[in-house]
Amino acid sequence: MTELRFHRDLYRQAAVDEAVKALASYATFSRADEATHFVVKIEAATPVRERRVAGEVSNFALGLTVNARGNARGKRR
Repeated sequence: MTELRFHRDLYRQAAVDEAVKALASYATFSRADEATHFVVKIEAATPVRERRVAGEVSNFALGLTVNARGNARGKRR
Protein backbone atom coordinates (compact mmCIF):
# COMPACT_ATOMS: atom_id res chain seq x y z
CA MET A 1 0.00 0.00 0.00
CA THR A 2 1.14 3.50 -0.83
CA GLU A 3 -0.01 6.57 1.07
CA LEU A 4 -0.13 10.08 -0.36
CA ARG A 5 -0.65 13.17 1.77
CA PHE A 6 -2.00 16.33 0.14
CA HIS A 7 -1.66 19.43 2.31
CA ARG A 8 -4.91 21.39 2.51
CA ASP A 9 -3.10 24.71 2.05
CA LEU A 10 -1.82 23.55 -1.35
CA TYR A 11 -4.42 21.17 -2.78
CA ARG A 12 -8.15 21.54 -3.29
CA GLN A 13 -10.33 18.71 -2.04
CA ALA A 14 -12.26 18.58 -5.31
CA ALA A 15 -8.99 18.16 -7.23
CA VAL A 16 -7.87 15.25 -5.06
CA ASP A 17 -11.28 13.59 -5.34
CA GLU A 18 -11.40 14.04 -9.11
CA ALA A 19 -7.89 12.64 -9.55
CA VAL A 20 -8.80 9.55 -7.52
CA LYS A 21 -12.01 9.09 -9.50
CA ALA A 22 -10.20 9.43 -12.84
CA LEU A 23 -7.72 6.67 -11.96
CA ALA A 24 -10.07 4.36 -10.06
CA SER A 25 -9.87 1.66 -12.72
CA TYR A 26 -6.11 1.24 -12.12
CA ALA A 27 -6.05 0.73 -8.35
CA THR A 28 -8.12 0.65 -5.18
CA PHE A 29 -8.26 3.94 -3.31
CA SER A 30 -9.36 5.08 0.11
CA ARG A 31 -9.35 8.69 1.22
CA ALA A 32 -9.40 10.19 4.71
CA ASP A 33 -9.37 13.73 6.01
CA GLU A 34 -6.95 14.96 8.64
CA ALA A 35 -6.73 18.44 10.09
CA THR A 36 -3.99 19.51 7.69
CA HIS A 37 -4.04 16.87 4.93
CA PHE A 38 -6.16 14.80 2.59
CA VAL A 39 -4.76 11.27 2.86
CA VAL A 40 -5.10 8.87 -0.08
CA LYS A 41 -4.17 5.22 0.26
CA ILE A 42 -3.52 3.26 -2.91
CA GLU A 43 -3.45 -0.49 -3.44
CA ALA A 44 -2.66 -1.99 -6.85
CA ALA A 45 -1.82 -5.37 -8.31
CA THR A 46 1.93 -4.78 -8.20
CA PRO A 47 4.27 -2.37 -6.41
CA VAL A 48 5.32 -0.92 -9.76
CA ARG A 49 1.72 -0.15 -10.71
CA GLU A 50 1.10 1.30 -7.26
CA ARG A 51 4.00 3.73 -7.62
CA ARG A 52 2.96 4.70 -11.13
CA VAL A 53 -0.65 5.32 -10.09
CA ALA A 54 0.53 7.31 -7.06
CA GLY A 55 2.60 9.55 -9.32
CA GLU A 56 -0.29 10.05 -11.72
CA VAL A 57 -2.74 10.89 -8.93
CA SER A 58 -0.29 13.43 -7.53
CA ASN A 59 0.24 15.07 -10.92
CA PHE A 60 -3.46 15.04 -11.77
CA ALA A 61 -4.45 16.62 -8.43
CA LEU A 62 -1.76 19.28 -8.73
CA GLY A 63 -2.77 20.13 -12.30
CA LEU A 64 -6.44 20.43 -11.37
CA THR A 65 -5.57 22.62 -8.38
CA VAL A 66 -3.40 24.93 -10.48
CA ASN A 67 -6.09 25.18 -13.18
CA ALA A 68 -8.78 25.96 -10.61
CA ARG A 69 -6.67 28.71 -9.05
CA GLY A 70 -5.92 30.17 -12.48
CA ASN A 71 -9.60 30.17 -13.36
CA ALA A 72 -10.49 31.81 -10.05
CA ARG A 73 -7.95 34.59 -10.65
CA GLY A 74 -9.25 35.15 -14.18
CA LYS A 75 -12.79 35.65 -12.89
CA ARG A 76 -11.66 38.42 -10.52
CA ARG A 77 -10.29 40.60 -13.30
